Amino acid sequence: MTNQHSITSPLLVSIQRTERGWAGHFCGANSCRFRRNTLLECGDTRIVVSTVGLFKTSFSDSFMPIGHDRYFETMAFHAAFDGRYWDADFFREISFESPWCISEVDADDRANDQHEAVVWEICAKLSSGDTDFASSRQAINQLENN
Repeated sequence: MTNQHSITSPLLVSIQRTERGWAGHFCGANSCRFRRNTLLECGDTRIVVSTVGLFKTSFSDSFMPIGHDRYFETMAFHAAFDGRYWDADFFREISFESPWCISEVDADDRANDQHEAVVWEICAKLSSGDTDFASSRQAINQLENN
């Protein structure tokens, strides 16, 4: 299942946003109860924002951390075409300034907010023409006011 919609920035740059039903990263993602995967497309630039959390296997009675002291994490990657989909290129991770991890288990609402913050940060950078993903606070403010 995918959900697509476009965002047009104040600078008239169109960003296609597609919500997808699979995890974009983490080798144990099939055992995560929380998964978000958003593809952002702006011209020839494609970015995947992925959030996973609530990792639980059949061998565990409780949720397990997915890294050091975290139960949710968000990452972003340039996308590569895999023959059918544009998916995360794990060799091309993108840095961002928004928070990326949560240390509590009962925080799926915060994980959604965290994911959205990263999506908005990357959209703001794309809309300002910043494909190097340097800080772009002005572009974020423009998107928020649009």
